[in-house]
Amino acid sequence: MEIKTVYAVYFSATGRTRKVVTTLANAIAQTLELPLETVDFTLPAAREETYAFTDKDLVIFGTPTYAGKVPNKLLPFVQTGFAGNGALAVPVVTFGNRSFDNSLAELCASLENAGFHTIAAGAFACQHAFSDTLAAGRPDREDMTVLAQLGAAVVTKLGKMTEIPAPVQVDGDADAPYYRPRGLDGEPKNFLKAKPQTDRSKCTGCGVCAALCPMGSISREDPAEVTGVCIKCHACVRNCPTGAKYFDDEAFLSHKAMLERDYTRRADAKIFL
Repeated sequence: MEIKTVYAVYFSATGRTRKVVTTLANAIAQTLELPLETVDFTLPAAREETYAFTDKDLVIFGTPTYAGKVPNKLLPFVQTGFAGNGALAVPVVTFGNRSFDNSLAELCASLENAGFHTIAAGAFACQHAFSDTLAAGRPDREDMTVLAQLGAAVVTKLGKMTEIPAPVQVDGDADAPYYRPRGLDGEPKNFLKAKPQTDRSKCTGCGVCAALCPMGSISREDPAEVTGVCIKCHACVRNCPTGAKYFDDEAFLSHKAMLERDYTRRADAKIFL
């Protein structure tokens, strides 16, 4: 199978999905001695465009897992913003140590429906956006070893491929409902309307949070104002240079505490070929 360009395509609010996708794409591109191109659709401006590929492209396509699925505010763009035109694809999801549930199945189905041919896939645990302790430091060396195994398997598969294979089979159900977050008491928690707060004694008005908000929901004039939807990605919290951003919603904090209590075991990366 002739491939001329490898693409790294991703949404990555806190940088960990970017690390997984670009590491994998770069390793494959270097092994095949092919150029590597990047499509980062994390910020709103990037989602004002559409992206088309060809049957000579290999696309490593990554998203994080939110509530066990592809982030619902991004799913429509994933489904309509990319035209595969016969390109080969390796869907990759990241997850915060609980489970990737149905996100990888949903991403695979979305890419197949958009004209891509999925040939391999992977799910990798990364430090949870909510937490400093949940899967802290991941992806780590062990994860990178599994990622290298996936890259080597993709290269081998490409070398043997004489026709388009059947879509890769992965765990999960693309049509399953979203995971229902629970709190410390075991009861479902709804924090859809939770938004980041700002400690004005720390905020310098630098605008980093507004510039990095994937939803474009933080006011550039007053970064303490959240004028649109918040997907709880924590880009603002993780990137604020003074530590001024935080969440105080009780339901959200209870869910975070439950995750840190109940999911301390190491969740393994998983690859599908």
